[in-house]
Amino acid sequence: MILFFEKFGPVEQALIGTLFTWGVTALGASLVFFFKSINKTILNGMLGFAAGVMIAASFWSLLSPAITMAEELGQIAFLTAAIGFLGGGAFLYLVDKLLPHLHMGLETSQAEGVKTNWQRSVLLVLAITLHNIPEGLAVGVAFGAVAAGTGSSASLAGAIALAIGIGLQNFPEGAAVSIPLRREGFSRTKSFLYGQASGIVEPIAGVIGAFAVVKMQPILPYALAFAAGAMIYVVIEELIPEAQREEGGSKTDIATIGCMIGFTIMMILDVALG
Repeated sequence: MILFFEKFGPVEQALIGTLFTWGVTALGASLVFFFKSINKTILNGMLGFAAGVMIAASFWSLLSPAITMAEELGQIAFLTAAIGFLGGGAFLYLVDKLLPHLHMGLETSQAEGVKTNWQRSVLLVLAITLHNIPEGLAVGVAFGAVAAGTGSSASLAGAIALAIGIGLQNFPEGAAVSIPLRREGFSRTKSFLYGQASGIVEPIAGVIGAFAVVKMQPILPYALAFAAGAMIYVVIEELIPEAQREEGGSKTDIATIGCMIGFTIMMILDVALG
């Protein structure tokens, strides 16, 4: 796999990696052709798994390399990491407040962001699309970091591991969009199309991220930390609350177990391959 990626430049690598993550989103969304509903306990586990992957990726694939690269570039490492990390969270906060979106299980009147008359289905898809912005950016920045050649802190294997990890957690996310839409009365085909559409933003964000860090190497540590902050914001603001929305015993325990498993798998991928 590494030999395959080595044939391409960083922007092309980022595009291939994020097309893969988008494809896995579509694969997860295709479950709607087999199931009309999804058990809330299973959904909790899926969301917890996605949260665990994103938490692990935020540190091993993004924040830790950002600190190392900042040191290599002669920057004040902790300050660079802090500025980038908080900047990523602030960016997602603004997008969350401005972009109209609606979380699963809520009434249309409870939509967040700027008030709009957009259809409920569009608002539902935008909620997941919001999650995918930092994921695509993270993959793009990771591939761009390899091309920047700032030292041993970034490797092509590590970037590939990140793309695989993001892809793994995109599978349940795709299902978590399409199946609830089916339950709300949409056709299987329309539910699938909406579900996979939530991942379109990843190749766009990935290419932008890779291009930016290749052209402006000094911002690379900030970009890595920025992506980490954005991903952690999504986990705390969206994924964990959604997974814990239904109170009581085993249903929320499954989300916690899913998070632990997701974290462990992403950690193994990054440490073993990176």
